[in-house]
Amino acid sequence: MSTQSLDLTVVGWIGTEVRTFHENDGGTPFTTFRLGSTRRWFDRQTGAWKDGQTEWFTVKVWRTAALNVARSLRKGDPVIVQGRLSTEEWISEQGPRTSLVLEATALGHDLAFGSSHFARTMSTAAGSSSDETAEHTDVTGLAELPEDNDENLVPAEDVADDEAAPLALAGVR
Repeated sequence: MSTQSLDLTVVGWIGTEVRTFHENDGGTPFTTFRLGSTRRWFDRQTGAWKDGQTEWFTVKVWRTAALNVARSLRKGDPVIVQGRLSTEEWISEQGPRTSLVLEATALGHDLAFGSSHFARTMSTAAGSSSDETAEHTDVTGLAELPEDNDENLVPAEDVADDEAAPLALAGVR
């Protein structure tokens, strides 16, 4: 048995609706979507950006991460996905087909294109290493943070030194 795997990081855009399976029927939940990644470079001779061929991947995410992905990501979102690459083969009306499958081990929004808010999934089995044995904590009594709107956001470099001092004392930069 081989211990090698083809680990890959792909930066791209979600091209389909994010779909979740086996969430309510007792099976292991998994979420899937299609991810398109297009190589782009600047052509100095023409002075313009050029796009290469778009590569498409089927991304699969399992267990608790699958449920978090279903809550967090939408079609059209820019994402970064890291995982193990494999292929799936099947027969269609056009004949044998093959697709690239990226089984995600880590993923999230690409913050080069916008901002994102993180909300940790609470679990009573914090010390447990198995996602399947974790029971979720009732968080209904906790206060939800208000959504930021763009008019109240201030870039970090625009904060005056006297405003940044309390953050520096708290170890935040």
